[in-house]
Amino acid sequence: MTSVMDRISLFNTDGQWSVFDDRNPDRIQLKYSAMAANPFSFFRGTCHLFYEDLPQTGIFQSAPPVWICGDLHLQNFGSFKGNDNLGLQKTDRKLVYFDINDFDESVLAPCSWDLARFLVSLLVADLGLNESESIQLSQFFIHTYTQTLVTGKACTIRRETAQGMVKDLLQSLKHRCRKSFIKNRLARKLRALKRIPNKILNVAPDDLHRIHELVSDWGNRQLNPDFFKVLDIAQRIAGTGSLGLERYLILIEGKGYPNGSYLLDLKAARSSCLQPYLRTLQPLWTNEAHRIVEIQSRIQESPPAMLNVLTDPNHSYVLRELQPTADKLDLNTMPRSPKQLKSLIETLASIVAWGHLRSAGRQRSAIADDLIAFGTDLSWQADLLDYARQYAHQVRLYQQEFHANHSR
Repeated sequence: MTSVMDRISLFNTDGQWSVFDDRNPDRIQLKYSAMAANPFSFFRGTCHLFYEDLPQTGIFQSAPPVWICGDLHLQNFGSFKGNDNLGLQKTDRKLVYFDINDFDESVLAPCSWDLARFLVSLLVADLGLNESESIQLSQFFIHTYTQTLVTGKACTIRRETAQGMVKDLLQSLKHRCRKSFIKNRLARKLRALKRIPNKILNVAPDDLHRIHELVSDWGNRQLNPDFFKVLDIAQRIAGTGSLGLERYLILIEGKGYPNGSYLLDLKAARSSCLQPYLRTLQPLWTNEAHRIVEIQSRIQESPPAMLNVLTDPNHSYVLRELQPTADKLDLNTMPRSPKQLKSLIETLASIVAWGHLRSAGRQRSAIADDLIAFGTDLSWQADLLDYARQYAHQVRLYQQEFHANHSR
């Protein structure tokens, strides 16, 4: 039987995935250090293990096929400014939304896959709850998700409609200043980004030239090419599961350097780790970045500002604006009382159901009527929760083994 260490190494460094991903060995070690810290971080960094282990029977095949996040967990929700075209067109949309915010693994698959992964994340996260409280919260997530499906309506979360912790987060964004956001990331007296060890690094000359050409060619095709003039490019180290993949922070002229400058995030796309386990026929995407951006645009009410696909002959990338209004749920600041957490889980469960409903009926995904019927069916819910409890225990065992080996 292959050990968990061998399975993780095969995915990240030794096997077909790493050849395709071309992961940076130094970044992989950062990823491993993060994974060794606690079960939740380990779970975030091992999406591939979850689907390697997921049964191919019962509710995990019979649930309606929908467009799923694929890596749904507590910290893959966050705030962002919707696409307002950066003021370059008259139809501005400057609303700040709260929604699922990571679609690297997104595919067409049974909706139970998203639900199971989220429930396991809820059970392995350190939320200060005892086992009984965690199970009750998991049951409440399933209840809210199904009741939201039954309405057949897709809504969205904005500042005006938020509650609890999400409302506090969106209210706090009012006080974030773009000028300070940009200034804190610029090197003094240079038209360049500040370098920060293990966060913002220099780019190798060949890659610097290649990325500069890629972004510049795209910018020159926009309505206002001067806005997208590239001033500097750096490597950006962020995330957990995607650590090791190419990722860049790009400084552009915007409305005038320095205070009017904008920041872009450019992230390499790679095949979803769910791909080997899919039985539902997938669309023929142009490339992996096209898959990510298209599914994100279907699930979200409004995609983030500047969400685009960039390609060169050998790579595809997801481009988006790096915003002062972008933030995510932080486990360290989450409420610790069951009552506060219940309000948060109600919001997250509704968001998941709305995403499944909003993208319904697209390229073989279930229609709303099928999702409504699924929401009224009680037969599958206990099985799903039982699996989440069992697998949460397995994640803790995996993490203990990984931590012991990583610490040697």
